[in-house]
Amino acid sequence: MEHNKDAVLAVRNVSMNFGGLRALSDVDLEVRKGEVVALIGPNGAGKTTFFNCITGIYTPTDGEVVAVLRDGKEKRINGMRTNHVCELGMARTFQNIRLFPA
Repeated sequence: MEHNKDAVLAVRNVSMNFGGLRALSDVDLEVRKGEVVALIGPNGAGKTTFFNCITGIYTPTDGEVVAVLRDGKEKRINGMRTNHVCELGMARTFQNIRLFPA
């Protein structure tokens, strides 16, 4: 799948299995420069698993996650360490934002 010339992230046929459970099945997504994208769904739909796949926390079982660099070259994220993914300009925050114990 060729990416759009304005793409910054391309997710292609990503699936993620945990043992016999398939949490993601053939997910495709393209994010373009300047877009604001939201991912919504019920508990257990795979949102966190998806974000873990695109930020390097998990390596997808199948498919690929590709960052499109400023020069237009593609950099495959699958299997990259999270700090290297962050160096490409992609980072995440976690739901639990408590800095100090309650």
